[in-house]
Amino acid sequence: MSERLISILLDSFWKILLPGLTMTIPLTVLSFSIAMVIAVAVAMVQFANIRILKQLARFYIWIVRGTPLLVQLYVVFYGLPNLGIMVKPFPSAVIVFSLNEGAYCAETVRAALESVPKGQLEAGYCVGMSYLQTIRRIILPQALRTAFPSLSNNLISLVKDTSLASNITVMEMFMATQRIAGRYYAHLALYIEVAVIYLLFCTVLTRLQKVGEKKLNSYGAN
Repeated sequence: MSERLISILLDSFWKILLPGLTMTIPLTVLSFSIAMVIAVAVAMVQFANIRILKQLARFYIWIVRGTPLLVQLYVVFYGLPNLGIMVKPFPSAVIVFSLNEGAYCAETVRAALESVPKGQLEAGYCVGMSYLQTIRRIILPQALRTAFPSLSNNLISLVKDTSLASNITVMEMFMATQRIAGRYYAHLALYIEVAVIYLLFCTVLTRLQKVGEKKLNSYGAN
């Protein structure tokens, strides 16, 4: 490795990390937070078995899971202007990532809800709770505890998926790396460097996932 290449890597590290902290992480957190709201709502609709709403929920999940994430980004950012709807790059990315992640998380939450014994719902009724109170206080907490590992994996995957936002001009880590690589023609080294930074982010989330699982398991044991 030449001195020039080492100098490029050292100089570019903060130029890549900064967009990661100011764009990649906020994009991930905001998108996943909205996705979880969507996921719980869609899962609850299916769990309640409200016929028309359930069909709409299944249609939404079918469309989102059956089309590529990159295509969805292009439809919102490049396609909607043809209908007179202009959406800026960052909001476009948030909308698409939220809807996409929401569909996958909805299936995880739905499966977790259905794994809770039916007797729990009946027990809630026996102590005078309404359906919504039983869901909120008894069923949903147990389901989310069960779904936590899978939802954490979805969050880690979303961190990496945000690199696709560079295709709609969002200045996140990968786009910053592309610009630096185009300036210095050190593509291999710089792409490995950004891969290492993504790996660091995901490693931190993996550690937090393990801590969260331990706390939830201890809470469940008590």
